[in-house]
Amino acid sequence: MSDTSSAASWPGVQFGIFTVTDITQDPTTGHTPSERERISATVEIAKHAEEVGLDVFAIGEHHNPPFWSSSPTTTLAYIAAQTERLILSTSTTLITTNDPVKIAEDYAMLQHLSGGRMDLMLGRGNTGPVYPWFGKDIRQGVPLAIENYALLHKLWREDVVDFEGKFRTPLQGFTSTPRPLDGVAPFVWHGSIRTPEIAEQAAYYGDGFFANNIFWPAEHYQRLIGLYRQRWEHYGHGAPETAIVGIGGQAFMAKNSQDAKAQFRPYFDNAPVYGHGPSMEDFSEMTPLTVGSPQQVIDRYAGMRDLFGDFQRQLFLVDHAGLPLKMVLEQLDFLGGEVVPVLRKELAKDRPAIVPDAPTHAARVAATYGDGPARDARPRANRGDNLSGPSPYQDTPTPVGAAFGLGGAR
Repeated sequence: MSDTSSAASWPGVQFGIFTVTDITQDPTTGHTPSERERISATVEIAKHAEEVGLDVFAIGEHHNPPFWSSSPTTTLAYIAAQTERLILSTSTTLITTNDPVKIAEDYAMLQHLSGGRMDLMLGRGNTGPVYPWFGKDIRQGVPLAIENYALLHKLWREDVVDFEGKFRTPLQGFTSTPRPLDGVAPFVWHGSIRTPEIAEQAAYYGDGFFANNIFWPAEHYQRLIGLYRQRWEHYGHGAPETAIVGIGGQAFMAKNSQDAKAQFRPYFDNAPVYGHGPSMEDFSEMTPLTVGSPQQVIDRYAGMRDLFGDFQRQLFLVDHAGLPLKMVLEQLDFLGGEVVPVLRKELAKDRPAIVPDAPTHAARVAATYGDGPARDARPRANRGDNLSGPSPYQDTPTPVGAAFGLGGAR
């Protein structure tokens, strides 16, 4: 296990926040932010997350009101330019309705612009109508996720790709540009609330699995994560304990629990996601939502290890339901100043040496190249026709006698 003498530098678990980018009326004032206000506020939230010592900021993808985040890479690149350490991610990128070629290009570009401070979470999303908006059939959601990721995975690892599937026109001799930074593909989390096929997919590729456990009881996610760990071992990636797991969370804090409950109740009761349903107390009992003091949040989330085993990423939802910017920034102050430093120490205790640290670009580059130089892709002159001739890159000559396309970097 890594040195834990400084909790802030412990790489075992990454802590951060994720946003679904809802634009919701503040029930205490009646004010509904404009899109401009909410977008500006989200950038401030991300920057403050870094200032208080959090590791990750993740943003969802939606294509309908009341959400604004239709272009996550644009937003994350803008935030990357204003931060130095923060890892930028998604929650989620729609692998079903986005073209895998465009995902490959956009996120490789983000990888370059952020200096490797990025990864992404792929998922099917939770808005059914998005499928016909992009010409897809929701009944094919899981097959789309499987086929599209097979192509995306290939595009990031092979300089020249031939691909034929069911859901898109074939590719022949195609090169996605830019190539991944340092020749190492962005790390991928597969996010799921309920779908075992996605846990299976994550295990098959040796990718991370993010169980966004903010709505259903813990027993459901124990089964999903347990399946992922079992299949990880089945596919030869190592013991179940070496699988890469992320989990979600929700919290609202004040100095004492009475004030926290009084302040958050009107937001909970009127939230489009769970308002007018179970009481805040019932919902908190059934899910990870914790409304109380910082110590109560520490106690609740330190116990997640007992439920799910050792994990690598914990993300909190803190900016939803109409909460004003000032209140969200105060939640980040609680997280960074009181909660996360203690959780780092608690989760580092007795952590088995076999459990890997959270994935970072730098660590993955080191694992790929050791002390040798990383790839710095330099293209040859090319007109976009990779069907014949030499490799489009100077550092990947085609093996003698091989059909072109088989000699690209793997």
